[in-house]
Amino acid sequence: MLKDPAAKYAPFPPVGLADRRWPDRTIVSPPVWMSTDLRDGNQALFEPMSGERKMRMFRTLCQVGFKEIEIAFPSASQTDYDFVRLLIEGGHVPADVTVEVLTQAREHLIRRTMESLRGARRAIVHVYNATSQPFRDIVFGMSKAEVVDMAVSAVTLIKQLAAEKGNDVSVVVLEKGSEPGAHILSGAVMDPKAITELIPNWKELGAPLNQAVTGDDLLMLSETGATRTPSWLMPRNFHNDGCYVVSLSNVVKWMAAHAESLGVEIFPGFTAAEVLYNDDANALGGKPSVKGIATGNLGIGKDGEPTENFQLGMELHAKYTLFAEGARGHLGKQLLAQYNLTKDKDPQSFAIGIKELWEIDPAKAQPGLVVHTSGWPMQDDTFGGGFLYHLEDNKVTLGFVLGLDYKNPWISPFEEMQRWKTHPSIRAHLEGGKRIGYGARAINNGTLQALPKTVFPGGALIGCDAGYLNAARIKGSHAAIKTGMLAADAAFDAVTAGRAHDELTSYPKAFEASWLYKELHQSRNFKLWFKKGMLIGTLMTGIEQWLLPKLGISSPPWTLRGSKPDHVNLQPASQFAEIHYPKPDGKLTFDRLSSVFISNTNHEENQPAHLTLKDASVPVSTNLAQYAGPESRYCPAGVYEFVKNDDNSDRLQINAQNCVHCKTCDIKDPTQNIVWVTPEGGGGPNYAGM
Repeated sequence: MLKDPAAKYAPFPPVGLADRRWPDRTIVSPPVWMSTDLRDGNQALFEPMSGERKMRMFRTLCQVGFKEIEIAFPSASQTDYDFVRLLIEGGHVPADVTVEVLTQAREHLIRRTMESLRGARRAIVHVYNATSQPFRDIVFGMSKAEVVDMAVSAVTLIKQLAAEKGNDVSVVVLEKGSEPGAHILSGAVMDPKAITELIPNWKELGAPLNQAVTGDDLLMLSETGATRTPSWLMPRNFHNDGCYVVSLSNVVKWMAAHAESLGVEIFPGFTAAEVLYNDDANALGGKPSVKGIATGNLGIGKDGEPTENFQLGMELHAKYTLFAEGARGHLGKQLLAQYNLTKDKDPQSFAIGIKELWEIDPAKAQPGLVVHTSGWPMQDDTFGGGFLYHLEDNKVTLGFVLGLDYKNPWISPFEEMQRWKTHPSIRAHLEGGKRIGYGARAINNGTLQALPKTVFPGGALIGCDAGYLNAARIKGSHAAIKTGMLAADAAFDAVTAGRAHDELTSYPKAFEASWLYKELHQSRNFKLWFKKGMLIGTLMTGIEQWLLPKLGISSPPWTLRGSKPDHVNLQPASQFAEIHYPKPDGKLTFDRLSSVFISNTNHEENQPAHLTLKDASVPVSTNLAQYAGPESRYCPAGVYEFVKNDDNSDRLQINAQNCVHCKTCDIKDPTQNIVWVTPEGGGGPNYAGM
């Protein structure tokens, strides 16, 4: 070896490429290592091996931890071909390992290579083609363009053969945020049950579930005092043993990186703006199957005309499309109507969750402490409660959840959250600290009774797009992961069986047989009891979640039913006294605009407003006249503002730039006149660490 390599070999200067991870981006997770040790031919690291020696080497590579292994050059020798067949037919390839094979860009060699992969669960084909001029001239007798065409034809043939054999199962994820996790907002106390099923070694892989829950407090607040529920009297839905206090945006970011390492293609900054349908309505009895989605156009000006930055949206076609947009999904809402998925189901009910992230005095840090509150500042006829969770690194995440079925139009969920922080039991955690993050999101108050049919020709609803959140436990991430797994299994089985665009009937069947169904069945009445008042809700939660389990009854023998969507509950403003909230002090309590600022919310200014009105006259003629303009209060971002015209008449001003994509307006508008549509991809909040 050279004693001083630097003297002979000068380093290449780094080149900044925006679409590459190196050298401009930091490696934040372990790379996926690929081995070529088993490759046959001149580039193999070892002399040619027998099948037995190859098997020993393969097993060693798996034990070392390689997740991508180039196992053979199957068209180069019968030994290599037979070895590929042995691995696949013998079931020797671990579920988390991707096998790879090598082939030249020759049709007969490609066909032989693809035949060797028959039955492989996941495989990558490396195709090569010599391009140097001597090779082109002497060996191929081809021009440069002809060699390029040969390479393109080779790749096309590989894709075609993979599709024919049902092995070309590609997964594409669209993320409307600037990056995975940017639009993710949750408490969050995470139950690791589902992620453990999905990724059993998540701890070893460095998943950001770092802070285990160390204690649970359940407080009933009066205006100045608090009553702590004794541990022995704590309902089971508030027990968080074995759970973790996490930043869910960080967890999602980590999971996205893990998915990409397994071959999933993720496209951040692209909105799924439109559902595409096949032309098969007659064959299916009236309703067409889902063909895929179209992304939104970029570079459309406020006037609706293309600007100099215009980019046409893309159509993405799939055998099956899974919709995972969160509560009140834009496309999910359309699919519910298109396929009448809510027939014979209760109306879905929602709440708004308003959250802050604080860095607190280290002396007050209690990592792993979970605090939930009920009572003040809510009145008896309004469903609401607070949460405060201690993370690691002197961080506290806290927030307030308020049911969107409230009656009083003078209520401002944002102001109620600020008022809640002034309670001595909450103030004590925060004084001396600094607020570093803010966000808001509508959530399902999910009940099994309101769960729609989740499958339709060509697709399925998963997570909160369907309404799987367990409101009693204040948890939805484990349900989202589990339903994603169940739908993915159903889709994979269908694709590998040669099916496409039909109903994934095995998905709801698998859900009904799962632990998640049992969990949601146990808590199916939680929110519906609270619709009858705080006292009844508290009493019946105690009976269903504490007393009955003590008696050996895991699930209540009765089922309540809901009858009205949230927006119809709002009553005229004249029936209530106006609420005058205290002014923010800028230390513990804040205004909306400063809050939106630290949510890192931004939209391309010159684009059509994504908050649309069916009838522009309704906000003034109905909402302002009857309900005192509730949109100016229920929006947690100051998007809606009633202003005076020059003639002293009123008009609704929509500040779409402020929107944090919470969907509250789409849910709570008493006239259902507001329709939330997707803005340009990459816009909205950026919830770093939330």
